[in-house]
Amino acid sequence: MRRYPFSQVDVFTDTPLKGNALAVVHDADDLDTAQMQAFAHWTNLSETTFLLRPTDPAADYRVRIFTPGRELRFAGHPTLGSCHAWRQAGGQPRSAGEVVQECGVGLVRIRAQGNEAAFAAPPMTPSAVEPDLLARVMAALGVLADHVVAAQWLDNGLPWLVLQLDSAERVLAVKPDGSALAPLADVGLVGAHPPGSVAQFEVRGFAPSAGVLEDPVTGSLNASVAQWLMGRGVAPAAYRAAQGACIGRAGRIMLERDGDTVWVGGPTVDCVRGDVML
Repeated sequence: MRRYPFSQVDVFTDTPLKGNALAVVHDADDLDTAQMQAFAHWTNLSETTFLLRPTDPAADYRVRIFTPGRELRFAGHPTLGSCHAWRQAGGQPRSAGEVVQECGVGLVRIRAQGNEAAFAAPPMTPSAVEPDLLARVMAALGVLADHVVAAQWLDNGLPWLVLQLDSAERVLAVKPDGSALAPLADVGLVGAHPPGSVAQFEVRGFAPSAGVLEDPVTGSLNASVAQWLMGRGVAPAAYRAAQGACIGRAGRIMLERDGDTVWVGGPTVDCVRGDVML
């Protein structure tokens, strides 16, 4: 076994324990896939990441991202949390103010300043949802057809079946059947809060097939949802989303469109630093 520098950070919050926790193993180039997956399963967090030397000369670092059950090509809160941990460990980007991360979907740009950062959402591909699958997902969620404004597959390297419900209140009231949902899809919900609310939209994400019934705060899902809502004229070019209330979190995600790019951001705070034996 060998000792590796280790960080645990909380993403999409400036208050420790109120966002989405991420475990980060530094200098992990000599770990193999089985070791990484075993450690991610052991942490039992929604994601664990491993920082590696980049293979692309344009990148500042490379990251591999694991849930307790599988590897992901991309995910949002691991992107911001890994960037934070890399910078806190002394990482210096090639370009001041912008970090370039290499991961399964290629290169991802990150604007970073202090404890705040935002990533440029990868391209998202929408596609129609099969009616039979949608009906089964709605049944697993306990959602009626009258409550659903729109539904779409959204894929930015991590496919989500997203349902827009008729209100944030409706989103918060959903009580999913995880065993029924697991074989169907990773599912996202979004609904609008009343005008004047602290957040404009409420988001929830369910990924029971990966061992995560409900994710506290989900950057990749919010990235795709923002592209979808903005593209349909449902959301303004800049808004705030809330996520995690149903499991005792208070995640806040800032979404902003700048030209053709949607930026997804928020703060990250340190919780644990030390070493891990693997």
